[in-house]
Amino acid sequence: MTDADVAHFYNLPSAYPEEWPTELDDEDEEEDAALQHGGSRSSYHVLDRSNSRTGPSPGSLKGNSGRENLVKVDEPDPLGSRNSVLSSLKKRGLAVADDNRLRNRFLLSSTGFSPALFLSQVHSDASIKTLVEGLNFLSQSIDQKSASLKVLVEANFERFVRAKATIDSVYTEMRHQGREQDLTTHRRSASHLRRISGHDFPPSNADSKKNALLKESDYGVKGIRVPLTEASVKAEEVWGPALSGREREEMLKAVVESMERHREVYDIGGLLSKSIKQRDYESVFEQYRKARALTQDAKVIADAATREGRALTDEEAHVILALGRMWIDVDQQIHGFKGDLWRRLNEAPSTSTRITTSGPVEEYMELIGALLELGVDDNPIWVWLLSRYDYLRAKTKAFCDRGKVEIEILRRRLASGAEPTPQEMASYLRRAPQDGSAEPSPLPDSDQVIELWECVHTYLTRLLSSHGGILGEVLDFWEVAQSFIDGNKQKLLPAGFEGESRKHHKFASSDIRDLQKGLIELVSLVRDGVLSLFAEPPVDDVSLLTSPVSPASPSSPISLGVTPTESRFKLDPKNIPFPSPKRGELWEDYAFWPPFSNSLSGINYLGQFLVIIGAAAGEMANLEPVASSSNTRELLRGLVSVIRERAIRIACSAWEKDAEVCRMLEDWTRDPKRRDLTKMPTLFVNFQNAVLTGLQKILFMSEAMARPGTVAVVSQPSTKLLQMVRREFIISIEKALGGLVETAEHPTTQEENDEWSVPESTAAHSKNDGLSALLAADAVDSQNRNVRILLTLSNIKALQADLVPQLVANFESSFSVTLADEAKIIRQFLDQVDQRLFQSYTEPTISSLKSIIMEGVTSPTWEPPASRPEQVRPYVYNAMLILVLVHTEISTTIPSTSSSTASRSATAGHSPLLSIVLTHLLTQVSKSLMSAFNSRPSYSLNSLIQATLDTEFIAQTMSQYSSEEASGVQSQIYVELDRRTTHEARARLQSELGEMRGILKRLREKTKGEFACFRKPRSGNSQKPTSA
Repeated sequence: MTDADVAHFYNLPSAYPEEWPTELDDEDEEEDAALQHGGSRSSYHVLDRSNSRTGPSPGSLKGNSGRENLVKVDEPDPLGSRNSVLSSLKKRGLAVADDNRLRNRFLLSSTGFSPALFLSQVHSDASIKTLVEGLNFLSQSIDQKSASLKVLVEANFERFVRAKATIDSVYTEMRHQGREQDLTTHRRSASHLRRISGHDFPPSNADSKKNALLKESDYGVKGIRVPLTEASVKAEEVWGPALSGREREEMLKAVVESMERHREVYDIGGLLSKSIKQRDYESVFEQYRKARALTQDAKVIADAATREGRALTDEEAHVILALGRMWIDVDQQIHGFKGDLWRRLNEAPSTSTRITTSGPVEEYMELIGALLELGVDDNPIWVWLLSRYDYLRAKTKAFCDRGKVEIEILRRRLASGAEPTPQEMASYLRRAPQDGSAEPSPLPDSDQVIELWECVHTYLTRLLSSHGGILGEVLDFWEVAQSFIDGNKQKLLPAGFEGESRKHHKFASSDIRDLQKGLIELVSLVRDGVLSLFAEPPVDDVSLLTSPVSPASPSSPISLGVTPTESRFKLDPKNIPFPSPKRGELWEDYAFWPPFSNSLSGINYLGQFLVIIGAAAGEMANLEPVASSSNTRELLRGLVSVIRERAIRIACSAWEKDAEVCRMLEDWTRDPKRRDLTKMPTLFVNFQNAVLTGLQKILFMSEAMARPGTVAVVSQPSTKLLQMVRREFIISIEKALGGLVETAEHPTTQEENDEWSVPESTAAHSKNDGLSALLAADAVDSQNRNVRILLTLSNIKALQADLVPQLVANFESSFSVTLADEAKIIRQFLDQVDQRLFQSYTEPTISSLKSIIMEGVTSPTWEPPASRPEQVRPYVYNAMLILVLVHTEISTTIPSTSSSTASRSATAGHSPLLSIVLTHLLTQVSKSLMSAFNSRPSYSLNSLIQATLDTEFIAQTMSQYSSEEASGVQSQIYVELDRRTTHEARARLQSELGEMRGILKRLREKTKGEFACFRKPRSGNSQKPTSA
């Protein structure tokens, strides 16, 4: 209570007035006026304290009788805090406004004020510093109030005396009321009373009888009992605090002294609150240990009093109460702090660390240590391990379910699109990497297919990666759990107050078994997430993506964005793609294979997938519980085997389908390194080598086998898989090279603006550049059937001689097998293809030659006149001209590989195919001559000479391309001629041989320019062509 409050309460101009205020003396005149105008009035009105004031006391209450109760409704905090007493109690939930008795125990102005109750309720959470400041404030207020009351009593002493005289006079008058007394005495007495009180009392028989001290009037107090009671209460309320102030002062001083002696008790709550807000764990532990130690002291005091059978002293009671209040505060704060620790522990990952003064510390270890230090009933280690298990289990399920649905959505979108054309597929196959090429090759498939492959790759990486994936979290979880099982981590954890938390440092055997079972379940969930994607058909229900995702929180399974497509994946719930109609394709039963994907992209990604899966299976198999469980270990082995078999099966199917498209690799442009070939053989070999390399990685998982522990789960490929690859190798070659015959004989129609018809070598050039390239000397006329067949024949020869044997050798070295039977089948197939193309090219020429020779020999003009013939017949020149055209066509289309340049000069080295074709044509010419000569029944000498000249001219001119078969046919011609002539003609022919040699020499000299292409090249100019 301040000086201002005191002055206001007593209507004083200040807390220390020099004299009684004049305005306060006006009450006598006001009372006289009231007697004059108010009629009858109690003669004891002077006892009514309320009538001596001009207005109600500020802050006072009014009772039911209308009189004022000088105890205030509320008052400021006597310790100087900002809140009033009742407002502080309302905040604590204490309803004292309607209970005057309880309210008075908290008001300093009331005689029922209880200091202990006041401090325990109003200042229950005050710190020592706050209480000390309040004590100083209260001491100053008490000193100031005591001084002001002393001055007030001294200044109003005369009023007190007048009040006492009035009371005595009233008592005397009331005592003699109703008795027969002398009138003089009565008047003297009344006059005396008026003189003392300053008022006149008119005689009233009714009032006298009423106030008489008789039995029926309750001895004179019946009429004034209520006013007296009210006056007594008011007097107690007004003067009681002033009279009992010293007692309360001494009591408060005793409280302050006790607080000074036990300052640390009152400081603990504030210091603990500050430490909790700052997360200063060491300070929290220090304050908590101190509080528990002090609580033990209180228990010792109480036990000692009980043991001695005595009551607690005031000092002991105060100490116990203070310690109890302190412990309630500390316990409430620690309880909330523990709740926060439990919450954070449930969300703490196994890899999160926090930097402290002692270095980096795992967050979960710090939280577990804090809980053990504070003492808990549940084992925080076990609770954290269970929370991690539940988190990983939920996260794995949610990730796998949502990831597979996202993959299926992309797969459906791709399947609902248009199937790529063969030209488009061939453009991707051209991107097969070359052996030994250091340059990165472009992606060998469409963007949509690559997107789906990347989605599957992301799914496996985030599920199986040991660094950042779900499996990595499982491995970290078990590593921590194993360290707790071994007791290594517990060495860093506290034992708590008096070792009460040491019981949580050890796990029961049943708990260890539960942890091992939990790990095996997590491993099984990861395994199922992979196996369901690779071994099961595509999912039908994709409604999971339409359900709202719960808001991300640190403990939610999807909070880390682990889904394969993350925020890029947008799905309209009203436009969910439906499964595409069945086309009978194998990939429709494979959820991981993008529709229309080619074998190059598929094998490339499947190889990466098998490395990830094999390494993950090895890491899971190395876990002790998994290694001890033969069933789980076999399931992991089965996982790798099933996925490998499924991958090989679908890859071989795509390989076979792509082999059918390999015919589109032929773009009729020359190979820059071998001008006698097109690019097709090199592209085909690159494609085959890329497929074989990828299949070898999938089948033997060589990269995965290099990882530790993978050997335990990766078995050797079965004979069935090897046989499947061997069979597909032969099929791919047969389908790819078999299509070359169709391409050579019947080229695919190309639209005018078809981007796929533009050769890759000229695709980047402008229209003018492309036109000039087509007009270049080395350009290939792809519209010419013979040119296509010749180039294809040259390609087949190169494949027979070098490229296919290289492929076979590569297969044998990659798969550690011998392809004796397969190589024989491939050679036979190539021979068939070569024979078919060879016949396709030579048959039109042979037909022309046969027709020319037959018509020439059977012509009536063929038989010479009577003179000896000296010229060959025209049909011979016509047939030779056809051979010249063939020579020219082959030489220009297929340049010699022996020449240093692509020159097609007559003196340049010939292609092996040229010798083969011309040798075959020479044989067919010889057979045609024999057939034609056999058509004549007989020959004269001149006819015999003419037939010999025709045959010999062709044989000598084409001598470079002669073969045993052709020589045999020529010999047979002469035998047939001898049969059809006379003995005389044969004898004369012998005499003409010399002349015939001269004629043939002259004829060859005349035609050496025309038939120079058939001459054998000189060794100085060029090398002799090698046979095919």
